[in-house]
Amino acid sequence: MRISYVAVVCLLLTAGCQGATSDSGDPAPSAGSKGTVNLAINPWVGYESNAAVIEYLLEKKLGYTVETKNLKEEISWQGFETGEVDAIVENWGHDDLKKTYIEEKKVAVDAGPTGNTGIIGWYVPQWMADQYPDITDWKNLNKYAGLFKTSESGGKGQLLDGDPSYVTNDEALVANLKLNYKVVYSGSEAALIKAAQQATAQKKPLLFYFYEPQWLFAKEKYVRVKLPEYTAGCDADPKKVACDYPEYVLDKIVSKKFADTGGAAYQLVKNFKWTNDDQNLVSDYLTNQGMTPERAAEKWVTEHEATWKPWIPAGN
Repeated sequence: MRISYVAVVCLLLTAGCQGATSDSGDPAPSAGSKGTVNLAINPWVGYESNAAVIEYLLEKKLGYTVETKNLKEEISWQGFETGEVDAIVENWGHDDLKKTYIEEKKVAVDAGPTGNTGIIGWYVPQWMADQYPDITDWKNLNKYAGLFKTSESGGKGQLLDGDPSYVTNDEALVANLKLNYKVVYSGSEAALIKAAQQATAQKKPLLFYFYEPQWLFAKEKYVRVKLPEYTAGCDADPKKVACDYPEYVLDKIVSKKFADTGGAAYQLVKNFKWTNDDQNLVSDYLTNQGMTPERAAEKWVTEHEATWKPWIPAGN
């Protein structure tokens, strides 16, 4: 979700890097009969939900083998150039990477929206908004900085972020809005969710970066903090950002080779389009019901045929 602001070293898997073939086949073909599709898996459960369903349909309905590769966002884009990644199935903005890999290097193409709307913002637990009604306006955050101090925030209020590779303007926002806060990185989506749950259950003050679609919002209530309104171009210079995040039309990015030669596999990825509720349901299966990606995808596919049937290319 998310552009990398720290160096990430990652060993890409090299097995099965050829683009998927375009052979037609049996309505229920055996896995692997058509070739291999290489899906990047970025580190948040919403992405994993998209990938699980796409992988299941590619293998069970179209007969491809799918290789999944756990990669940070920016590393995934590099895979388009090396031939090691065929598709990213939930991209959050990244106009800079689109310019590099789509416009300049011409090794990637946009495969259309996922159907999900992405929202990034700052949140507090509902109980804090109830107890301190004006805390949800950024102009009042300095008044409450003392509530959010932690051992890691150096005497300032803590703003808790997730994985450092996620799309975030938070350090610039804190500086440019002159907030008496320090951005502290929890390190992962799971750690961020745990902190949010504890903040609700234990009535612990917490100001945190978070995003939708996310299953947690269906389980507990959090209130978004109003930042200065987003206007086009207000985030053009990452160091000068002093506005809220935009809404993101989440999309899919694929390698140019995959778009040209991927046949039915490419068409399925291109046709894939569902809702935030669909994604949150699969995310809940993965996170809270202990299902494997295959089992979660199977359950969703079994119960939502009307949604995914149109994704399957004609003749398959």
